[in-house]
Amino acid sequence: MSPNPKGSEGSRSLPQPSARAGAPARRQRPRGGAWSRLKQAQEARRAKKNPTGEMTLIEHLQELRRRIVYALLALVVGTLIGFFWYQNAPFGWSTLGEILREPYCALPADKRADFTNDGTCRLLATTPFEMLMLRIKVGALAGAVVSSPVWLYQVWAFIVPGLHKKEKRYTFMFVSVAGVLFVAGAALAYFVLSEGLEFLMSIGAEYQTAALTGKEYFGLMLTMLILFGIAFEVPLIIIALNLVGVLEYEHVKGKRRILFIIVMIISAFITPADPYSLIALAGALWILIESALQFCRINDKRRNRERPDWMDLDDEQASPLGSGPGAVGLAEPVPAPTPVNPPSSHPNAPAPARPASAQAQPQPQQNRRPARPQQPESGFFDDVL
Repeated sequence: MSPNPKGSEGSRSLPQPSARAGAPARRQRPRGGAWSRLKQAQEARRAKKNPTGEMTLIEHLQELRRRIVYALLALVVGTLIGFFWYQNAPFGWSTLGEILREPYCALPADKRADFTNDGTCRLLATTPFEMLMLRIKVGALAGAVVSSPVWLYQVWAFIVPGLHKKEKRYTFMFVSVAGVLFVAGAALAYFVLSEGLEFLMSIGAEYQTAALTGKEYFGLMLTMLILFGIAFEVPLIIIALNLVGVLEYEHVKGKRRILFIIVMIISAFITPADPYSLIALAGALWILIESALQFCRINDKRRNRERPDWMDLDDEQASPLGSGPGAVGLAEPVPAPTPVNPPSSHPNAPAPARPASAQAQPQPQQNRRPARPQQPESGFFDDVL
């Protein structure tokens, strides 16, 4: 049995000699196909990058240019899709023109002009290029909506490297909620437009018939969709200002009347001159703003933040000192010394303990004889000397 069978682990394939002597060896291609080579190239590019993520100003500008190019390409592709979808219905869907024309066609037949003999709903075009320009305009707006995931991702990919983990979470939540609110506002505008048009076109219907052109109708509809969507972002802005500490509930809790008047004025400017759209937008916007105010109240209560007194003082007025250590109090009197109990006269009573200082002090010696001077002992040579 061979020690290294074919295909076993640890076996190596020896290079085969070339067919012709002196011919250069062929360059071996990486195995795995195109996908594997692409993955290896990406890993090689990542390895060359700075591990700390630091970039110079030129690198930032190059990254911004690359993200803008990708976003513009996505918008162009989305515009082409919207231009094709305006008159063609893929996958059995309704065409974009029919979807946008639905609020107008929902009006009673006696309140809109009929330009066909079969009663088909049509809008009026007064110039040769009006239909083409209208199709391009609607296709561009529809393309911006269709390609929004791509260009929003490009914006996110450019901003997110400079954010911390907590900031990334807050930014993602903010963008997600903003998208949902914008879609909700646009949907509300779409459904109330038919009621508003019916009210407006019924005024003076006994003497005239309204014939809307495609430019006027689509312009009104797209304006309402965008403005309703932007108006629904106001509560989110209030919450964001409260989270960063700029706006507190104490500042706005007593100003609801002013806020209500501002909401009514904004709704009157955004909507056409009909009460249905005005009431629908003002009511929905007020509900959202009140919800945002309640969020601010709960958030401030959770943080237990109080406005300091020095913020209400004038610039030239000195702020009072904070609650620091108080003044030093008066000296307390030293208690009088208590007398020492005299020794007991009982014969069996133990003698009082002497203090350590008295024990350590040597006692004076009395009737002690003076020491005699020592005489030197006689030596062996004393008689000689």
